[in-house]
Amino acid sequence: MSTLQHLLDQKAELDKQIESTRRQERSDAISQVRTLMDQHGLVIADLGLRGGKAAAARKGSKVAAKYRNNATGETWSGRGLQPKWLKSALESGRKIDDFAV
Repeated sequence: MSTLQHLLDQKAELDKQIESTRRQERSDAISQVRTLMDQHGLVIADLGLRGGKAAAARKGSKVAAKYRNNATGETWSGRGLQPKWLKSALESGRKIDDFAV
């Protein structure tokens, strides 16, 4: 009968083998893709991919500020809810154009 420690040691060894195999298969796949791209003169843009890490990076991109509170330096892009500083200034009679960048 196996002891708990023996089973945990086996699991750790299998985890190492799994990770090593995963890395090797990924490397092989990347190599195959690069070879095919070279053979056919393709570039990444030809793949027309949407999604993945590149899309995730674009998704959260910053938008230029359209309004600035000169007293504090706070800004607002004009998207989403108005910030409290702008809302209170507008309620006190100021115009939104007073804060345009």
